[in-house]
Amino acid sequence: MRRLIRSVCQEKRSSNRRRLKGHTRWPWRTLPLFLYLVGYHALAENTFDDLLRPTFIQNCIKCHGEKGKVKGKVDLSKIKSGEDLSRSPKLMKKLIEALDFGDMPPEKERPLEDSRRKKLVLGLRTMLHAAVDAQKAIPRTPIRRMNRFQYSNAVGDLLDMKVTIFPLPESIMREYGNYFRPDIGKMPGTLRVGNRPLGKSQLIERRLAGVGPFPQDLRAEHGFDNRGDHLSMSPYLMEAFLKLSRSIVDSRDFGPKTCGKWGVLFAQPKDDEKIEAVVRRRLRLFLTRAFRRIVNETTLERYVDFVLSQIKSGESFTESMKTAVSGVLASPRFLYLFDQAGVTAKVEQLDDFELASRLSFFLWGSIPDQTLLKLAAERKLRDPKVLNGQLDRMLNDRRMKRFCDNFPTQWLQLDRIISSLPNRKRFKGFYFGKYMASMHMALEPLLVFETIYVENRSIIELIDPKFTYRSRLLETWFAKGRGNSGSPVVIPFRRVPIKDRRQGGVITNAAVMTMTSGPGRTKPITRGAWISTVIFNNPPKPPPADVPPLPEANTPDSAKMTLRERLELHRKREDCRGCHAKIDPLGFALENYGPTGVWRDRYENGRKVDSGGVLFNKHKFSTPVEFKNAILAEKDRFTRAFAKHLLSYALGRELEPADDPAVAKIVRRTIAAKYRMRPMIKYVILSRPFLHKYNPRKESE
Repeated sequence: MRRLIRSVCQEKRSSNRRRLKGHTRWPWRTLPLFLYLVGYHALAENTFDDLLRPTFIQNCIKCHGEKGKVKGKVDLSKIKSGEDLSRSPKLMKKLIEALDFGDMPPEKERPLEDSRRKKLVLGLRTMLHAAVDAQKAIPRTPIRRMNRFQYSNAVGDLLDMKVTIFPLPESIMREYGNYFRPDIGKMPGTLRVGNRPLGKSQLIERRLAGVGPFPQDLRAEHGFDNRGDHLSMSPYLMEAFLKLSRSIVDSRDFGPKTCGKWGVLFAQPKDDEKIEAVVRRRLRLFLTRAFRRIVNETTLERYVDFVLSQIKSGESFTESMKTAVSGVLASPRFLYLFDQAGVTAKVEQLDDFELASRLSFFLWGSIPDQTLLKLAAERKLRDPKVLNGQLDRMLNDRRMKRFCDNFPTQWLQLDRIISSLPNRKRFKGFYFGKYMASMHMALEPLLVFETIYVENRSIIELIDPKFTYRSRLLETWFAKGRGNSGSPVVIPFRRVPIKDRRQGGVITNAAVMTMTSGPGRTKPITRGAWISTVIFNNPPKPPPADVPPLPEANTPDSAKMTLRERLELHRKREDCRGCHAKIDPLGFALENYGPTGVWRDRYENGRKVDSGGVLFNKHKFSTPVEFKNAILAEKDRFTRAFAKHLLSYALGRELEPADDPAVAKIVRRTIAAKYRMRPMIKYVILSRPFLHKYNPRKESE
């Protein structure tokens, strides 16, 4: 097998190096030429002279360029014209976000009128979109390795496995009873689920004995675990894939009862069949599915020759085919997702096979099925009518359960709940036996997400739904702050109406409140950063390295203070004030929820909890419900943030300024579709970055 893998790797190594070297950001330096050609110069200069230059002089230059003072590494004194600004799409994007989120001007500086702020954002966004349209380029989608979740799904689908390949703790929710039915568009009133990482017995599933997973791929900061720039392949990991692929086919549980493809791959041919013809026929079909495009004859013959040589040396047919299959499961063609080199140096449509892979890995976390590959081979998949029909089919498939577990888990950062350990003495009710209430908490937001997807409801209900799912433990928890009832194994949940808007949704659920707290107290800064990152896709900068931790209330004076008063110490620092003004109100809005998500009106010292604040310098609130109302007033902003999360997850990369027009179009179409989730997913797929590639062929190729 190693000889076979080495041969395939050598063939791909040189082209992979060229692709990796070519994955740089797209050439903004040529932007001015394009702008002049499309008449953008006049638009840029008029917008700059009439709107931007006066604002820079009156409100910005003082901190960003005057007398050498450059805050945030933004020097606006060097921007003398619209052409200067057009050369820096990243700066335009940065200015848009600072203005749109109300971060600039800072509190102590001359404020901007709301009408002028809107004009500035619109003007800058128009300039940015015109620049992107003139350039007619998109960022490259990087070559990337399958992550662990995708690999497990891909192997299972490729071999039609009836058992789990290996346990996946990162796949939080375990389903019982096949309740997930997107084809009928309705979630049941009662269902049963389990929590894999927190319920140890939930990892005990029918699986291949002796098969252990490779290390879990870490989630990118403010992103997902499928990011191409994070999925490296070290020699150690390559060795791990070789061992893993062999352990799969060598498992004592791998056979006709567990492998649905046994008869068409490993079963001994009939006596009247020619071995070579059987091997070639079987491998042609298998390799096409594994490599996601019609296998070329050179590659096919290499595998055929290998199997025949194994048989000739005395190996059985079945063992020879197992060795070849294990080689495929560790091959770069199977492990890596990448676009073929383009025919021209311009942006091109994906070919049908590339589109099939993007669709399947986005929605199903796996390789394309036979239907997608057949349409790709016939060059029909890119046809708008055919594509729309396939999207409906895929969105109604049970394999969407993978998306509804993996995407929201990472979007909401629910992996953090695993390490949340409230103080045992203060929160005794959180622990029951060897289990914790968080085992139930983490499932509630996932069930809400699934319901909004299956029933094609508005994504705005993620913030403020009229329903939720509760186990007996969670009902007791929210009512009394105790978790001494409920199953630690198979957990029954029932759908209940929300009677108190302080509860429900992805923001105010107990899981998020617990994982954004410490063992003994809440962490408003952490909660604010979570809201800013997850809900508005506007992550704050990392804190300075020399910021001291917040002192605990261990002195008579500090014990009498509220958490808000103690945090004022951080806001006194000049380099901290800007970020804290942005994230503190978001965190303190949730201060009524204690370290385990239980409602409180007062702190332990008797002081009243103050949840008041202002969102984006324009929406005042004094309670968590009013905070939800403020977010709902900005529902289009949330829609834009959610669209960016989805598109980033779909493409496996960080978004860039060139993606902004596509995001804007997704948002417009989603609003027109009444914010419903399934149309939004469709619009992500139908966006220009998803359907196109920028991967010009090098002259040396």
